[in-house]
Amino acid sequence: MERLSSEPDSATFSPGVDRALEILERLGASEGGLTLSELSATLGYPKNAVFRITNTLKARGYLSRDEKTLRFRLTEKLLRVSQPRVERKGLIEVSMDALRALRDECRETVQIGRRFGDEGVILEQVEGLHPLRISVDPGLRFPLHNNAPGKLLLAFMPEAARVAALRRIPMTASTPRTLIDRHELARECARIREQGYSVDFAEADEGIHCVAGPILDARGEAIAALWISAPSRRLPRASFAEAGVQVRRACSVITDRLRTP
Repeated sequence: MERLSSEPDSATFSPGVDRALEILERLGASEGGLTLSELSATLGYPKNAVFRITNTLKARGYLSRDEKTLRFRLTEKLLRVSQPRVERKGLIEVSMDALRALRDECRETVQIGRRFGDEGVILEQVEGLHPLRISVDPGLRFPLHNNAPGKLLLAFMPEAARVAALRRIPMTASTPRTLIDRHELARECARIREQGYSVDFAEADEGIHCVAGPILDARGEAIAALWISAPSRRLPRASFAEAGVQVRRACSVITDRLRTP
């Protein structure tokens, strides 16, 4: 099979596809979305070309457009297309029963997500049973340094990739408890790998605690994280170990289902 070089020639290069990917990447880096004019100005593409591409992507379900602000945003379809698959089994497809069972056991919101580059992204959730519960939109991105699922995904990266990511990721403080020292975060990653689960006590958001476990592939690498999110008063630090057992048990169920022919 021939491999395309990093600089394809005119016979192998598709300008239209390249522009579409540029638009997707630019929208992925924008929190509030971008208008047609903003995309055209930012990328330096003619408006009519951006119009055709964005409307095609919108028709295929990859973009949505706010009728008031006229801003384009990525939809969840990209997450579904890039969903990890093991032996032809989709991650979310085999995970939902375990997510619901864990939610019923702990009565708190259970979420699942994976790493995309230097961030994590929430793929799916099952909301808790309490009147006051954690709820977010699938597709929400999160850092790798200041929360339980992010630290877990970082910890279970291959060593060389983890070392490079630890040098590269921003270490901004969200609360007074956020880890902002890279050496301390590296030691935290070692603890996470040893104990098999990760925690955060209001490191990303005040009043919210999380406990996360890994869903592993056949090589022992984490293809996703599964975690409980709850108000700190219902998930105090004294309960982290018990929650870690619950989360790891659910992760084992999903891992076994992915590996079973």
